[in-house]
Amino acid sequence: MPEIQSSSPWYLDKLVGLEVGPTGTQFGLDPQDADFAHAFSGQSIVEQCMAVKAEYLVIWAKDNELAYYNSQLVPKALGLGERDILLETTQAAKGFNLPVIAYCQLQYPTYLLRTHPQFLMHSIDGRQIPGRICFNSGYLHHIKQVVDEISQYQIQGFHFDMMDQGFGPPYGCWCAECQALFEANYDHPMPRRIDWDTGWEKMLEFRYNTSANFEQQLSQHVKSHWPGLSLDFNYHGGPPCAWEVGQRPVQHAHIGDFVTGECGTWAFGPLQTSLNALFLAATKPGAVYQMVMQTGARMYHDTTARPLADLRWEALTLLAHGAQLTIVDKTAYDGQLNPVTYQRIRKVFAEAQEKRPHFGQSPWQEVGVYYSAASRDWYGRKSPDKYQRSFVGAHRAFTYSHIPMGVLLDENINPRKLENFPVVYLPNTAVLSNQEIEMLRDYVANGGYLLATGLTGLYTRPGQQAPLSTIEDLVGGKFISSLPDLDNHISLPALADDLPPISTEIPPDWPFLVYGPAAIFELTTAQGYGHLYRPHRTLKQRKGEGNFSLPMSPDEVVGPAVLINNYGQGKVVYLPCSPDAALASEYRTVEPRLLLRNLVRYLRPNPEVAIAAPSYVESVVTNEPGNLVWRIHLVGYISPPACTGPGRPHANFILPSLIEDLPMYQVRISFNRPVIRVQTLNRETKISRSGNEIVLTVKDIHETVIVKIAG
Repeated sequence: MPEIQSSSPWYLDKLVGLEVGPTGTQFGLDPQDADFAHAFSGQSIVEQCMAVKAEYLVIWAKDNELAYYNSQLVPKALGLGERDILLETTQAAKGFNLPVIAYCQLQYPTYLLRTHPQFLMHSIDGRQIPGRICFNSGYLHHIKQVVDEISQYQIQGFHFDMMDQGFGPPYGCWCAECQALFEANYDHPMPRRIDWDTGWEKMLEFRYNTSANFEQQLSQHVKSHWPGLSLDFNYHGGPPCAWEVGQRPVQHAHIGDFVTGECGTWAFGPLQTSLNALFLAATKPGAVYQMVMQTGARMYHDTTARPLADLRWEALTLLAHGAQLTIVDKTAYDGQLNPVTYQRIRKVFAEAQEKRPHFGQSPWQEVGVYYSAASRDWYGRKSPDKYQRSFVGAHRAFTYSHIPMGVLLDENINPRKLENFPVVYLPNTAVLSNQEIEMLRDYVANGGYLLATGLTGLYTRPGQQAPLSTIEDLVGGKFISSLPDLDNHISLPALADDLPPISTEIPPDWPFLVYGPAAIFELTTAQGYGHLYRPHRTLKQRKGEGNFSLPMSPDEVVGPAVLINNYGQGKVVYLPCSPDAALASEYRTVEPRLLLRNLVRYLRPNPEVAIAAPSYVESVVTNEPGNLVWRIHLVGYISPPACTGPGRPHANFILPSLIEDLPMYQVRISFNRPVIRVQTLNRETKISRSGNEIVLTVKDIHETVIVKIAG
């Protein structure tokens, strides 16, 4: 049975830990292969944890095909013989006070589906979906039995992975059990097609509740029998995932004791490492959240070892944002550990623990970027990226520009959360409820600054009328129509006498591509700035002939590029175009980012702290208001140029090269109050001061600047 737990849960004071498991089932492993995992050793893993000073260990107990303990329910890896990895691990860990967390995969249980095909999901046409389990089937009973087995070991918690309903079509589930539950809940049959009407809204709700109910029942089972054990579920509620996975951003984040999310350049790109951390932090501000990265160069299931500089960049980015850090290491096919990998992990963890006092302070964030699950589901629909591209691009704009941002989520939004941010940013937030708009009206009327782009507020959920009059009142313009295509252009004028230089570093009177949704507005109370151009169309295009995918040049002016509207004590800046979407598109030029940077500085020309640094350096700002201490974390990302393969990449993703070298760069940090004292963690960093401005020359992946300011 589990040991008696201390009064404080293990996860509250841990900073870094490991997840270790074999790799092989992802390569079409034959369960009868006795060579697989035969050298997998709990004793060796614990010894390595101690060597690298890991503070907790997530050990694989069950994946989609095999168990690594003596299970009566799941076939055990034959290569283990009589050995029990979970027992080896917990026994070895007892003497070191190392919390052991059992990894347990939920979705895609191929071992079970071979004998229980009735648990399979069904697509809308009634066909079984191979490999995919229905969470409304009897599968929950099986997982509870698995949990009961694993809980007999001296573990401190569970990590449940793959709580998804699939990452793409075909979508489910229309099995008999789901149909009966749906009809019992809604008094009518399941919709028989995806037509994005009110019937599909109920189907979305049903899918979300299916995942949540499964997690809640499993959580209740664990807590009722073993209240001292922790549990967490791997999270798929944020971008790039969307409705098809069956998770909402807030609803599914903290059903367990904390939320765990993944990052990694292989799936998300390098910049989304920090975005995923910001997103998870917003699901429950102030709560523990865990971020997971991997040691392999490509993804979780290769046995390569990333360079130390590359590992440090990702780990220190996550720690700077206040995350608890788990590094996943996958063993060789036979279960052996790579000594070089652990040498590098040891250095990462040593640095993290040395710098521990400087992580976890309160973030200082100037812009709150709004994420709308309603816009993802109803404007994005079958292509959620149609909405999410603007959100991702906004993060890119502010990160490159060193404007600290946080995330606001429509599920848990309230007036106080809006008021925490001097600027609230709505990136193409197409669907807004009346309640949300009223909160935004009050926020601006009371002195807040609102920045919005694209088709914000112009769409609605099924059965509701779009509150255009309210949006038009806020933005100071009358909506005329949306433009049908994405290859739209804008131009900005030379300096205007009555406006600060919004077009700084952008050539004046020059139409540049802003690839994304756009709309035509007519000015009412707002002041217009710049021009929006519709794209030119050839004669053949106007006839609807041919398949044209490349953007065309600009044509006639159809409206203003920017609307600036005074509203109460605040101000609204609305761009009926999508510079944020452009930044996350294949046509990611610099000017859209400069425009967004300039607009924030137009609204707040004298921020508490201003940072000027190269775009490849990320800055994370925290402060301690009580003792007037600020910390600015600087994380440099610099890698050799990447190139495409001979077949050219699909869409716009090119896997970046690994970081080999330490970046060297200069940073200027200015405060709007007197600076008393400055120090850095790296002795090699050069510091000079002039009044309230600090100039640093840094040569490292990570640096922390600690600044004491006057009261």
